[in-house]
Amino acid sequence: MKKTAKEVNVSQVKVADGFWSGMQEKVIDVVIPFQEKVLNDEVPGVAKSHAIENFRIAAGLSQGEFYGMVFQDSDLAKWLEGVAYSLSVKPDPALEKRTDDIIDIIEKAQQPDGYLNTYFTIKEPEHRWQNLHECHELYCAGHMMEAAVAYFDVTGKDKLLHVMERMADHIIDRFGPEEDKEHGIPGHQEVEIGLMKLYRATGKEKYRDMAKYFLEERGKNPDYFHQEKLKRGWQHWGQYSIEAMDVTYNQAHEPIYDQKEAVGHAVRALYMYTAMADVAGADGDERMYQACRTLWDNVVNKKMYITGALGGNPEGEAFSNNYELPNDMAYAETCASIAMVFFAHRMLEMEMDGAYADIMEKELYNSTISGMQLDGKKYFYVNPLECEPGVSGKLFGYQHSLPVRPGWYACACCPPNLVRLVTSLGQYCWSENESTIYSHLMIGQRAQLEKADVTVETSYPWEGRTRYTVAPKTEEAFTFAIHIPYYVKPEDRRVFLTVNGEKLDMQKLVKKGYAYITRRWEDGDVVEVEFPMEVRKAYANQHVREDAGCVALLRGPVVYCFEGVDNGELIQSLRIPKELKAEAVTCEEGVLKGNVLLKFEGLRMVGSDELYSEEPPVKEKAQMTAIPYYAWANRGENQMRVWMQEEV
Repeated sequence: MKKTAKEVNVSQVKVADGFWSGMQEKVIDVVIPFQEKVLNDEVPGVAKSHAIENFRIAAGLSQGEFYGMVFQDSDLAKWLEGVAYSLSVKPDPALEKRTDDIIDIIEKAQQPDGYLNTYFTIKEPEHRWQNLHECHELYCAGHMMEAAVAYFDVTGKDKLLHVMERMADHIIDRFGPEEDKEHGIPGHQEVEIGLMKLYRATGKEKYRDMAKYFLEERGKNPDYFHQEKLKRGWQHWGQYSIEAMDVTYNQAHEPIYDQKEAVGHAVRALYMYTAMADVAGADGDERMYQACRTLWDNVVNKKMYITGALGGNPEGEAFSNNYELPNDMAYAETCASIAMVFFAHRMLEMEMDGAYADIMEKELYNSTISGMQLDGKKYFYVNPLECEPGVSGKLFGYQHSLPVRPGWYACACCPPNLVRLVTSLGQYCWSENESTIYSHLMIGQRAQLEKADVTVETSYPWEGRTRYTVAPKTEEAFTFAIHIPYYVKPEDRRVFLTVNGEKLDMQKLVKKGYAYITRRWEDGDVVEVEFPMEVRKAYANQHVREDAGCVALLRGPVVYCFEGVDNGELIQSLRIPKELKAEAVTCEEGVLKGNVLLKFEGLRMVGSDELYSEEPPVKEKAQMTAIPYYAWANRGENQMRVWMQEEV
């Protein structure tokens, strides 16, 4: 299916939103400078990065040894991409100058043949391209391509873009279907996304073709990585062996068109699905689009947590079986939720279906931003839906699931990934084609689109009121389509859609989650959407054994959780009443200030102190408080649960 609309450049949108502007400011003013210091090894007490110094050594500007993960280059690449987007939000000449200086170093580190990777340039130049399975040369290249395109789009500077064109050309010279080339595939999918962005930035079809080759070659020879290992006779991770590997881990077990279930490492999979959707839209490839639809349906309907988190199996940071969604042992990597935003965005470009926008919204307000502490100084890699002090982060099987956010990681893929998502938020808000402007997210902003400038004012996600002021750039009629979240019922008499105060019949205008308004627009026309923000109960499919008898609370797009600091000890003894009458209260002080909390009278089950007793627990009234899930673990280590048992 061909793309029905094109994406909007991040520079066309200026976010001015009560919820997101503060988060963008925090990322720009706190997180980016902090991460710059980390990348320069200037922060004591956190895991050393050495990423910039690695490039200096590779460029011949410093002496020393490579330090860090084999994919350490990607941390710098994601930070550079985040910086690029941040400059569109808040210009900073000093930061831009420092970034230009880093790009100069990267250019000097590039080898004469176009190759760019500090690990193999410094440490093992004789082993270049011999270990695609483990060593992530293509993964690092993909992230740096994304950074190059972002920096070019925002600043107009093309030095890094040309560096990555040379690297892409080097890759094309080495890999491909031709007999004289290596029929290789990435061990960690990402370069496919980078190549597609390079294709759009340059218009050079060879980059799109290379992305499609990597996707379609995957799984044709499931034994490829084993043959590669035997050929080279060494491994990067652990002791060399001749044993075959589990290629479901990186989705190389069968061709992409035959894959019906999301398996293996969640981030690898979702990056691959994103690239598949991008290629399908660019080529009008119906077969690839249908493959994306199949995988989307499996992920969303059988493998996604209610927070949008993905990856129920800590072994391999992977998708688990259908409906296997443990709460306290969830892996739920921040990067996986970010990748799901990318996937949803690309699917939206092909089909304007509110189901994709709903998932994008779920990810943005829950399991992406839960990866960052509210002050922007600490980060989660793993985002569980249940936490138990003394168990989480400590006992076998739970070590990955920490109760508080650390300052940094040796494998620091998630923090800079979150930076690039938050700073590029504007590009996920809109799409546009010849006849229609599509608004996907109710985020306050000023958008400069082709057909109109649109100013959005909203109190979302805390209140269901959004106002769009349209300044058309054409006298011709066009359509303005607004995403209406899935939980808003057009037939509800409390739901209003108006143009210049005149109420429209939303039921007649809504198609696949979008309200379509077609007219000749006048300067200053105002479209308003209003709907009630009620507390909703959600129930899991009965195949999800961990959540049987439980409910989760939602309000608007926000998923809520319960912490011990508000609800006392043993929150597992609390019960949500059948008839829930919850009050939404704005927190006026402390670290949660400005967040809407839910307060209501529930029940606590009080039983015997004996380990087992034949006397049933008795019910007592209890005052209960729920907070937005993304804000948990900001008040010390304590219990947390999303799913709570319901009164029987």
